[in-house]
Amino acid sequence: MQNPFSLSFGKEPLSYISRGLQTEEVMDSFTSQNPAYQVCMITGVRGSGKTVAMTTIAGMLRKRPDWVVVDLNPERDLLKQAAAELSNRKELMQMFRDAKINLSFLGMGIEIDGEPPITDVVVAMRRMLEKLTKAGKRVLFTVDEASSTQTFRVFASQIQIFMREDLNVFLLMTGLYENIADLQDNKTLTFLYRAPKLELKPLNIGLIANKYKDIFHLTDEESLKMAKVTEGYPFAFQVLGYLCWARQYSWQEALPEFDAYLEEYVYEKIWSELSVKDREIVTAISRSEGGKAEAIRDYANLSSSMFNVYRKRLMRRGILCAPAYGYVAFTLPRFKEFVLRNDV
Repeated sequence: MQNPFSLSFGKEPLSYISRGLQTEEVMDSFTSQNPAYQVCMITGVRGSGKTVAMTTIAGMLRKRPDWVVVDLNPERDLLKQAAAELSNRKELMQMFRDAKINLSFLGMGIEIDGEPPITDVVVAMRRMLEKLTKAGKRVLFTVDEASSTQTFRVFASQIQIFMREDLNVFLLMTGLYENIADLQDNKTLTFLYRAPKLELKPLNIGLIANKYKDIFHLTDEESLKMAKVTEGYPFAFQVLGYLCWARQYSWQEALPEFDAYLEEYVYEKIWSELSVKDREIVTAISRSEGGKAEAIRDYANLSSSMFNVYRKRLMRRGILCAPAYGYVAFTLPRFKEFVLRNDV
């Protein structure tokens, strides 16, 4: 029997815990007669399931006959890519021919006799979106791991213009906390402040426990202990289940390899992206018992105001949370152990 868990990022595994309420909120807005918003950003720490959530929403909309879903690669010219994808959809070609949209100059379609070719990609996009909107179609563009690159800023700005022109265009993107913040801070993309952010929080421990119980035939007590090891982190849920299935381990036996997978696939990357001072704060938190902010400040020799600056920054990155007033804790399972192993 196939392993129900997966180590692949972005692909929905066989054993998957849905984020139903959050995805339904986006679906309700996008599909309503008068959408509350047409842009949505899915954000979270690495391994939190951003791509899977976006893929789930896109998959549901693909099943609807009035929707056209286009996945875009953020490393390429997004406007040209979007125009090419639309113009080459077999189900849309005849519609564009009937509208006499000549895209031959751009290399995106058959030449139409008697019609001058469109030479600007924005004009081409507008003509196609106008035709699709009149036909009652809605177009969703998805961008995975968006960041504040020149090509994305140009694309997002143009999408905003198309929305102001009442065209049925929608944008769904994923991004790390800091990348989404950089986009919102850009002076040409301030409209993104008004767009909702779907922040992917830890999964429900009870739902994880039920999955482990059903798959591994554990008792309630044992499945809950196993689930708590993951701390609700989606990638950890998959890794621990994968190892127990593939190696026939108990969850206790899987911990050394579990740590190694988290370190290699996620934590080393997170660590490399932290500043020297961030690392000092994270190390102080790891070495201070109980997570009390006062003790951490004393250990790191920081003032209260300075500590709060780094605390907020690490919380924004999805590494820290505040379980109670005056306390902090890591959101990632066994991240403390990883930090202490790397504290040289």
